[in-house]
Amino acid sequence: SWTPSRKHQRTSGPVEVTVRDALNQAMDEELERDERVFLMGEEVAQYDGAYKVSRGLWKKYGDKRIIDTPISEMGFAGIAVGAAMAGLRPICEFMTFNFSMQAIDQVINSAAKTYYMSAGLQPVPIVFRGPNGASAGVAAQHSQCFAAWYAHCPGLKVVSPWNSEDAKGLLKSAIRDDNPVVFLENELMYGVPFEMSEDSQSKDFTIPIGKAKIERQGNHVTLVSHSRFVGHCLDAAAVLAKEGIECEVINLRTIRPMDVESIETSVMKTNHLVTVEGGWPQFGVGAEICARVMEGSAFNFLDAPVTRVTGVDIPMPYAKILEDHSLPQVKDIIFSVKKTLNV
Repeated sequence: SWTPSRKHQRTSGPVEVTVRDALNQAMDEELERDERVFLMGEEVAQYDGAYKVSRGLWKKYGDKRIIDTPISEMGFAGIAVGAAMAGLRPICEFMTFNFSMQAIDQVINSAAKTYYMSAGLQPVPIVFRGPNGASAGVAAQHSQCFAAWYAHCPGLKVVSPWNSEDAKGLLKSAIRDDNPVVFLENELMYGVPFEMSEDSQSKDFTIPIGKAKIERQGNHVTLVSHSRFVGHCLDAAAVLAKEGIECEVINLRTIRPMDVESIETSVMKTNHLVTVEGGWPQFGVGAEICARVMEGSAFNFLDAPVTRVTGVDIPMPYAKILEDHSLPQVKDIIFSVKKTLNV
């Protein structure tokens, strides 16, 4: 039988944990804590998950709590929403969020709008989770970012973690939340290990939804990003620091509700703003940040226009060299920072 790796065992002090294992811990702890919680999706049970995020959970909790589904997103997302309405707390896994388009009517019309349309009588406590955004070499239909799609819709909360601590703390908060939460993971981050503090190894550890985190302090320019590209921003900041440019890097963590206050506070300090995301530019997360900064009190503190670094405005190409040119690279962030600072 499956036993937790050393990474799962409680130790004192910080430990290295992959994002995959952090998500696994979060689900394991919440399944144990509340018997109304269950997981359903394609390959989540006997196969241990398409990306092994649910490894060991079926062996531990059995068929009633970890449920393999047919390849029918519209069907199983609908079953999950109905279960949430009936008082359970489902975690509905999409093998990738590209497939959530098969079920977008259930996510938006059945889950997001019901609490409002029932005048607050019918909550829908459900988490839709899975990998979002571009992976590698899977072409246009499997490579898009849904952060802007779902964050557009009132009634949903939309969460986009970067590291292991984000993944664990935010997934636990999402499962405990009485609203539908869209939880956007990233396939390329699953195997990446991050140090997790002693606090975050506790079963009581959660991260509040709707609060951004400053990952690096700086006073020349603010970089705002979410998911995998937070790492790119930190890499760019390390290079720029050698040239005397100090970047403040903000990890959004949550896309909706967006923590505009943290962005504004930083902009008032640095007077410059660059947004970074893997999604398309038009009506994207960066576009929304631009608008909110324009409309708010931080606008008067800007010394230069806000710059967006985004994915390219095309369906994702299949060829690797074209794919690389379609997503933000560290050099693109460095270029945009220098342009914004007029260096």
